[in-house]
Amino acid sequence: MPNPGKYAALAEQLAGLINTDYSPGDQFLTNYRIAERYGVSGHTVSRAVQALKERGLLSGKVGGKTWVRVPPVFHLRSNESYHREKKRVHLPEEERRSWGVAEAGTATPVTELAEDTVRYAIVDPPQDVADLMGLSPGRKVLRKSAFRRNSHGEGASTAVFYLPYDVVSANPELLDPTNEPWPGGLQHQLSTLGIEVDHIEDRLTADMPTADEAKEQDIPPGVPMMRVRKITYDTNDRVVEVADIPFPGDRAELRFITRLERWA
Repeated sequence: MPNPGKYAALAEQLAGLINTDYSPGDQFLTNYRIAERYGVSGHTVSRAVQALKERGLLSGKVGGKTWVRVPPVFHLRSNESYHREKKRVHLPEEERRSWGVAEAGTATPVTELAEDTVRYAIVDPPQDVADLMGLSPGRKVLRKSAFRRNSHGEGASTAVFYLPYDVVSANPELLDPTNEPWPGGLQHQLSTLGIEVDHIEDRLTADMPTADEAKEQDIPPGVPMMRVRKITYDTNDRVVEVADIPFPGDRAELRFITRLERWA
């Protein structure tokens, strides 16, 4: 077993090397080259590299190539954004195009994103989604799977949205993924169907990421995933959208502001 002091000291040396000689996205030295360069054992190197992955300085699979990690963009999710989105529903399209999830959550203009895609599919809903929406067997949903990178080499952010197909199909434009990103977002989309959003419920849970999530979103070892299930209700208390939005715990803040009714 490697000496804790020895691999900690090596980790600090490698961290300094990363800061001075490497740029985000560069391939890092192999474990063999590190052992050769610093005169240490392979076990010591492996533990030092693992420590730097846990600190978010390196990324890569155990036994594979290692890369200098591209720092992820910080995400701020606030329920205040729902109020802003509703206020924009009746604005002209040009004004609606100037603001969206990217701008609100990461301060990154959507035009500057490295990747931003949404895949559409008409599918049977997961049972928990069908239960929330009150969908009988055989009714479909429009599933929108979003994938986004703010910069090249950065871990992706993802989300999945479900809308009742027999509701949104009344406006064929809502079934066309080339209309993404939709100016004004979900609430404006629903407004084209005569639907007004009344309230939104966010349910927050946490667990560890799956192996696929850790790889796709470049999540350091030991970092948990915060999972938001967003449930959107119309003025008839009908669920018109269910969204599953995961946030790695090392790059996100969820801020909930509760405005209380004032005493007269």
